[in-house]
Amino acid sequence: MWLFVRDPVRDFPFELIPEPAEGGPPGLWTLHRGRKKATGSPVSIFVYDVKPGAEEQTQVAKAAFKRLKTLRHPNILAYIDGLETDKCLHVVTEAVTPLGVYLKARAEAGGLKELELSWGLHQIVKALSFLVNDCNLIHNNVSMAAVFVDRAGEWKLGGLDYMYSAQGNGGAPPCKGIPELEQYDPPELAESSSRSVKEKWSADMWRLGCLIWEVFNGPLPRAAALRNPGKIPKSLVPHYCELVGANPKVRPNPARFLLNCRAPGGFMNNRFVETNLFLEEIQIKEPAEKQKFFQELSKSLESFPEDFCRHKVLPQLLTAFEFGNAGAVVLTPLFKVGKFLSAKEYQQKIIPVVVKMFSSTDRAMRIRLLQQMEQFIQYLDEPTVNTQIFPHVVHGFLDTNPAIREQTVKSMLLLAPKLNEANLNVELMKHFARLQAKDEQGPIRCNTTVCLGKIGSYLSAGTRHRVLTSAFSRATKDPFAPSRVAGVLGFAATHNLYSMNDCAHKILPVLCGLTVDPEKSVRDQAFKAIRSFLSKLESVSEDPTQLAEVEKDVHAASSPGMGGAAASWAGWAVTGVSSLTSKLIRTHPAAAPGEPSVPQRPTPEGLPAPAPTPVPHTPTTSGHWEAQEEDKDTAKDSSAADRWDDEDWGSLEEAESVLAQQDNWGTGGQARHAGQTGDPDHRSPESDWSSWEAEGSWEQGWQERSPQEPSPEGTRMASEYNWGGLEPSDKGDPFADLSARREPRPDSWGEDNWEGLETESRQVRAELARKKREERRREMEAKRAEKKAAKGPMKLGTRKLD
Repeated sequence: MWLFVRDPVRDFPFELIPEPAEGGPPGLWTLHRGRKKATGSPVSIFVYDVKPGAEEQTQVAKAAFKRLKTLRHPNILAYIDGLETDKCLHVVTEAVTPLGVYLKARAEAGGLKELELSWGLHQIVKALSFLVNDCNLIHNNVSMAAVFVDRAGEWKLGGLDYMYSAQGNGGAPPCKGIPELEQYDPPELAESSSRSVKEKWSADMWRLGCLIWEVFNGPLPRAAALRNPGKIPKSLVPHYCELVGANPKVRPNPARFLLNCRAPGGFMNNRFVETNLFLEEIQIKEPAEKQKFFQELSKSLESFPEDFCRHKVLPQLLTAFEFGNAGAVVLTPLFKVGKFLSAKEYQQKIIPVVVKMFSSTDRAMRIRLLQQMEQFIQYLDEPTVNTQIFPHVVHGFLDTNPAIREQTVKSMLLLAPKLNEANLNVELMKHFARLQAKDEQGPIRCNTTVCLGKIGSYLSAGTRHRVLTSAFSRATKDPFAPSRVAGVLGFAATHNLYSMNDCAHKILPVLCGLTVDPEKSVRDQAFKAIRSFLSKLESVSEDPTQLAEVEKDVHAASSPGMGGAAASWAGWAVTGVSSLTSKLIRTHPAAAPGEPSVPQRPTPEGLPAPAPTPVPHTPTTSGHWEAQEEDKDTAKDSSAADRWDDEDWGSLEEAESVLAQQDNWGTGGQARHAGQTGDPDHRSPESDWSSWEAEGSWEQGWQERSPQEPSPEGTRMASEYNWGGLEPSDKGDPFADLSARREPRPDSWGEDNWEGLETESRQVRAELARKKREERRREMEAKRAEKKAAKGPMKLGTRKLD
C-alpha cells in the first residue's frame, strides 16, 4: 500500500521567479518576484525560512503574517494569499518594488519630481494616521525598508513585523535586534519612562522624519545628521523640524501633519495630490464634479508621471465611461494617456472602448471621436473599420448639423486606406456625390472635393475613371469660389490618373473655361494646372514612346503611393483639410434653403432686369460666429464664438446656419466668391453612374439657387483686391467687369446658354403659378354661386341666421 504525501508548496497557486529582488527588507523576510500560475500576472512573494533555535523570530514573522492578512487599507501593502508550513512562510502581495531600489532607479533616469514625492509621503502619513487613530496600533518600524512602490508609483507601507497595540494590552514592544532598524528609534526610548512624557504617535512620527530625510538626502548615516535638512524643500522644512524635535510631546499627530502640509503654499498642496485625492473618492462624487474634473484633467496629464497615467488614471477613465456615464468628456484624457501605451496594450484597453463609442448616438461623442481619429486610427485593423466603425460613421453624412458633416468628410482621409472595395468605391462615393451636389454649406462641398482629390489614389481604376473627372468638373462650376479652386487642385493632384485623351478632351476644356473666372485665385490655379497638363501632352507629342510611362497609373490597381508624383500639388489636401470647413464658413456665407447665396446673374439681353433690393452690410468680428435665425423679421446678431472645439456640445442638437467672416481662405489667399453661378440642372456627359439613386449621382447638377441681391454702394468686388501680394496694385484688373456681367461662352460639350434657360424656366413657372391662381379663383366663385342657389331667395320679414 502506497501513501502519497501532498506537497503544499507544489499546490500553491503562485510560483517564485528564482532570483530575489534587490534591496529587500533587512532581517526576517526575503522578497522575491513571482507570478500567478493560472494567469501569469506578476506578484511579490515575501519568504521567511524557519530556522532551528529562532523561535522568537518565527513568532514575530507569524504575527506579521497575521497583521498583514487582517489589515486592509489603500496605503498599506495589499495581501493576496499566503502559505504556512513547518519549513517556511510565504506571503503573496501585489507586485511592488522596495522604495530604496525605486529611488535609485529613478535617480539614474533623471530623478523623481517633487510632485511624486509629495504624493508618496502623503500616502505613508495617511497609512500611519489609519493605524494610530483608527486601529490604536504603533507601527514601530517606519523606515526606508518598510515602504514599497507599486507599478503605478503608489507608495505602500509594509514591514509590520514589530507592530504592537498602543493600549499596552499586548505586552512590551517586540525586540528588533537589528542595528539597521534600531538607528531609527527616537532618543526618548533610551530614557526612563518616568522622565519622558509622550503621545502614542511620537515614536512613529520621529521615524517618519528620518524617512523624509532619507528620501531627499539618501541613507541616514547617524541620528545627528537629522539637524541639517539638506535637500528637503523649504515648504516642508518647518513641518519636518516638528517631527525630529527633541520633545516628543510636540510632535504632531499624523492627521494634523497632513493638514499642515496641505495648507495653502504647503508641500502637499499641488495639482497632483488633488488629482489623486479626487480619484480615490470618484465613486461618491456628483456627476457635475466628475465632468469638471475630466475636463481639467487633460491639461495636467503631461506633467504627471507616465506610470501613474497608465496604471491609475487610465482604469478610472475606462470605468467612468463604462459605468459612470461620463460621455465624451473622457475622450481627450483617454487618448492622451493612450500615448503612453504600447501597441498591444492599446489594442487591449483602448480599441474596445473606441469601437463601442462609435455606436453611440450622442453627437458630442461622435464629433469628438472624429476630431481625434488621427490618434487611434493606426491601431484599427481593416475588418474592425469596415464592419464596426464605418457603418456608424456614414450616418454623419446625413446629419443636420454642419459640424458633424464636416468632421465626417475629413475623417475619410484616415479611413479610406482601410476601407474595402464596396465601402470605398460604392458607399462612400455615393455619399460624396450627394454632398457635392446638394449640401447647402459651400465649405462642406469644398471639403468633399478636397478629400476626393486626396483619396483618389485609393479608388479602383474603374471608379477613378467614372468619378474623378466628373466630380472635379462639377466642382469648377460651384458658386462657392474655394470649391472651384479645390476642383482645379483636384485635377492637378490626380493628374497621373488620367489618360492623355481625357486630358485633352475632358480636363483642359474645363480648365480653359476658368481662365476668365471672376476670382483671380481661381484663374491663377487654372493657368497653373493648364500649364502642367499641356507640358505632359507636349512631352508625349514630342516622344510618343513616353505614353506608356505617363499612363502607367491610369489602369493600375489602387495604391496609396500613386499620388506621390503630384506631391507638390497634393499638399493642399493635407494642410487645408484640418480646419478647412470651419475657416471657410467664417470666410464665405453658407446659403440656407431659400436664402440667396450666389452673386447676381446677369440678365440676358431682351429680358427685363429684376429690381435690385439693397442688402444691409453687417460688420463682423474675426474669429466669431454670427447665428442667423430662420425668421427674418426677428433676426438678431449674436457674437457667439466658434465653439466646435469646446467642451459643451449641447447646441449641436439643432442645426445652425452660419454667416460670413471676412478673412482669407486657406494659405493661398483665395478671395470670397463674387459673380460666378453654377449651371442649373447641368449633367456631366462623362458620368455613367445611372445605377445610383438620383440624389447620390455625380451626374446631377447644382441645385438652382436664387440670384444674390446686389451689394450696397461702396462695396468692393473680390477682383478689386490685390490678393497676390502685400503691396497694393494700381493696375486695373481686366476681368473686373466680369463680376458685374459674365458673357455666356460656348462649351465644347455642346451645352446651351444656361442663363437664358434659367430665365425662361422662371418665366414658365411664374406663368403656371398665375394660371393655377386663376383656376382656383374661378372654382371658389362657382362654389359660392352653388351655395346661394341651394338656399333660395330670402323671405321678407325674416332675419338671416349665420
